[in-house]
Amino acid sequence: MKAKIVVVGISLILVVGVIIGVVVTVTRGEHVTNNRVSPATDTLSSGMKAVTAICSPTDYKEACMNSLSPIAKQNSSVSTKDLFKAVFDVTIEGVKKAMEKSGTLGKGATNSTQKMALEDCQEFWFSASDRRLLASNQINNMVKPNAVVAKDGSGQYKTISAALDAYPKNLIGRYVIYVKAGVYDEYITVTKDKVNVYMYGDGPRKTIITGSKSNRDGYSTFRTATFSAIGNGFIARSIGFSNRAGPEGHQAVALRVQSDASAFYNCRMDGYQDTLYVHANRQFYRNCVISGTVDFIFGDSNTLIQNSLIIVRKPMDSQQNTITAQGRTDQRETTGLVIQNCRIVPEAKLFQLRFKIPTYLGRPWKAFSRTVIMESMLSDFIQADGWLPWAGNFALDTLYYAEYGNRGPGAKTDKRVNWKGYKVINRAEAQKFTAGPFLLGSKWLSNTGSPYFLGFKR
Repeated sequence: MKAKIVVVGISLILVVGVIIGVVVTVTRGEHVTNNRVSPATDTLSSGMKAVTAICSPTDYKEACMNSLSPIAKQNSSVSTKDLFKAVFDVTIEGVKKAMEKSGTLGKGATNSTQKMALEDCQEFWFSASDRRLLASNQINNMVKPNAVVAKDGSGQYKTISAALDAYPKNLIGRYVIYVKAGVYDEYITVTKDKVNVYMYGDGPRKTIITGSKSNRDGYSTFRTATFSAIGNGFIARSIGFSNRAGPEGHQAVALRVQSDASAFYNCRMDGYQDTLYVHANRQFYRNCVISGTVDFIFGDSNTLIQNSLIIVRKPMDSQQNTITAQGRTDQRETTGLVIQNCRIVPEAKLFQLRFKIPTYLGRPWKAFSRTVIMESMLSDFIQADGWLPWAGNFALDTLYYAEYGNRGPGAKTDKRVNWKGYKVINRAEAQKFTAGPFLLGSKWLSNTGSPYFLGFKR
């Protein structure tokens, strides 16, 4: 699903492995125990002992050792303080090289898949200016648009792309686009330089943005998206996002979001496999309809879906349904997927077959997958064990799957999976996953113009 290449890997290894390892070791004053370092270290120089002590607790020990060992070999009595400084120097240099590499690797790409992966990766490096805070003015139903899109020619533009191309330089406040009723067969990207875009339509069944790219046709999952929201502060209201590739298309994204402090109100996301790619950063969905079959809400972000309708569709004969596939890769990440006060139901075509085609709440895409479903109504077609393994025992001990205060015939937890990472949580623990603390939403949500609640519904 998500392209992972060496450019991202270098940064993660250096930043996560080295810095966290040093902070844990040095600031806490931890010592290396016998079970972490072999007796052979007694023959090492004091510098190498310090390197070993620093690197042992990290997730990426080899990368840490490779980075710091040359320094210790050059100066056998190097101090921990000097090594600590070296960590930051190495990290900064590594990030610089990674960014440079992302710009030159494309020359060596030999096929379309490699080129798409490189393009995907380059969209991860955000500038400070792209993280501008949301405008302080309240968005309301009477807002005056900067641009009007209409297929019939009654607006300023006939395409959404043209309206986005008109985004003004040095924008202060929001850029508001009104998209009149119609089916817009376009592939749209709100690029990272287009921040604070507010786009609204005449209703999610009247204003529809649609496409049909799919993995079957040779596109990476990342590139199948009909609509991609990258620029921070993006808001959509009363719009439908669709991928019409069908279940035979396999991975086919309707909406991909990596816009920080983004919100979707009264929108639809319709597809089958991989409908909604909640790729990165803080995202909020309210009064939306999300439909699909396999892993149809997936990604690694801080996402909260509130007061929405989640519709499970009929998959291909060889498939079973999994609603979520969250992709947290490190236990220190704050990311996760929270579904709160929603309704999870089968579509009409699935209803008669709902007990023959298994439907699960989710499965762990990555090792530290985290999903919380709370205060929601689960229909009777949800499997009694609730959750599905990805492959064998992968991630079953390291994931975090939790349920709290759900209702309906599918909400019974007495026969749920007995994985180490699954739990039924209490109100105090569930509180951490409400919009206030989980999205840090007490300020920015009030600027979206959408209804919301920061705590519990009940």
